[in-house]
Amino acid sequence: MKRNKHKKLSIKVKIFLYLSVFVALMLVLLWLFQVVFLDTFYKAIKTNEINQSATLIRSLVEEEDYSARLDELSAKKEISIRLFTLTKENGITSVSNFYQTAQTRSQALRWIGGDRLLFQQFYQQATENGGKFLEKFSESELLNALKQSAGFSGRQPIPPDVGRQMPESLLYGELFQGSDGTEYFLLIDSQITPVDATVSTLRTQFVWIALILLSFSVVLALLIARKISKPIIQINDSAKLLAAGDYSAQFTSQGYKEIAELGDTLNFAAGELSKVDELRRELIANISHDLRTPLTMITAYSEVMRDLPGENTPENVQVIIDEARRLTTLVNDLLDISKIQSGAQELCLTEYNLTESIHTTLLRYSKLVENDGYHIRFVSDQEVFVQADESKLSQVIYNLINNAVTYTGKDKAVTIRQIVLGNAVRIEVADTGDGIPADELPYIWDRYYKVDKTHKRARVGTGLGLSIVKAVLEMHGARYGVSSIPGQGSTFWFELPSQS
Repeated sequence: MKRNKHKKLSIKVKIFLYLSVFVALMLVLLWLFQVVFLDTFYKAIKTNEINQSATLIRSLVEEEDYSARLDELSAKKEISIRLFTLTKENGITSVSNFYQTAQTRSQALRWIGGDRLLFQQFYQQATENGGKFLEKFSESELLNALKQSAGFSGRQPIPPDVGRQMPESLLYGELFQGSDGTEYFLLIDSQITPVDATVSTLRTQFVWIALILLSFSVVLALLIARKISKPIIQINDSAKLLAAGDYSAQFTSQGYKEIAELGDTLNFAAGELSKVDELRRELIANISHDLRTPLTMITAYSEVMRDLPGENTPENVQVIIDEARRLTTLVNDLLDISKIQSGAQELCLTEYNLTESIHTTLLRYSKLVENDGYHIRFVSDQEVFVQADESKLSQVIYNLINNAVTYTGKDKAVTIRQIVLGNAVRIEVADTGDGIPADELPYIWDRYYKVDKTHKRARVGTGLGLSIVKAVLEMHGARYGVSSIPGQGSTFWFELPSQS
């Protein structure tokens, strides 16, 4: 089967594209904030500064000598401050006191000397707008407004170029009262510095910044891609070896955390696959052995009976029958395991006498080994009922007894115990054999697993008994296990809920 050739971008290309998109977005943001909207942001900042200054001035007028503080604020913020103290007589508002900071931004107003004109023009505008206003104006617009509203009566003639070359300004006006009830009218004007030259400079810088960032992104993408892709490429190469059946392939655990964890996981998986492959080969060898032995005996006895008429005896026929039954049992065990593990076999749960069922199974098994000198003892102090599949649970007990008979010691003793533990019953099957090392205990439930790696033919049945035991007990949801002391034998056990 041919492997699909993935027509996808490599990680190097993807990282470069991602970085390029990121750099492009950053450049767009820089262009918008530093070029397109620079003037808008600048004027918004200026407006906020004027509002903050007005708030501060409202608090400063409460001081006895506020002129020095106003001059300091004017110089610091580069704004012009005019403060009119107002009085009302007979419904007519007039200026009783006027203060102007030394920092006068408006050249036109310096020429016009238009304090009276300023008050008349903008006091009315503030009154009409709820007590305050904020406007952008040019010097020429201001002069025209003052002339039209009150006529020009300045101390000096105005030069023709005054107001034409000056930048725009923001003019803020506000009516407010002091804590003593005194009314004030505040005028603040702040010059707006042209940003055209700055924008032109930023455009030139932007081109160079864009080129530098794009070049940097290429270099950075290559470095990051190499750093990220190197361990991935190594893992991919090792995975190809593993797919080809080389379970000695080692996966790198270097690099960043996720790659290290992936490498450790794949190394563990490779080790487990190696064990599975080894068990598979052993399974094939053991099944072949269990098939070959009875087939050889059947063939040999059949040929002897054919060639030697005197050997056609009931004993020889019985040998052929026994070996044929062994073959049938082996095939049935393989089918049982396959059905149970695939979920094709279901439990038929009934409430029955477990104690009596064990006696029946033990009696049937004893007839098979009674001539070999085995001593099988069943210890129980009361009858116990359980809710289970009697047929399959009898097979479990049969297989555990058969396993104990196969591996018991020279005394050929096997003990079966029934122990009541509250609402549960525990069945133990113990032998007096060589025992099992602690590190081998988790694997003994595998098919044909052998502690000494030497295939030993079971007295009765096949070498698949413990695998069937495990599968059936797990179908019942039973607790099960094994305890063993090397040199003293092993005890296999399982627990099921008992019925009152």
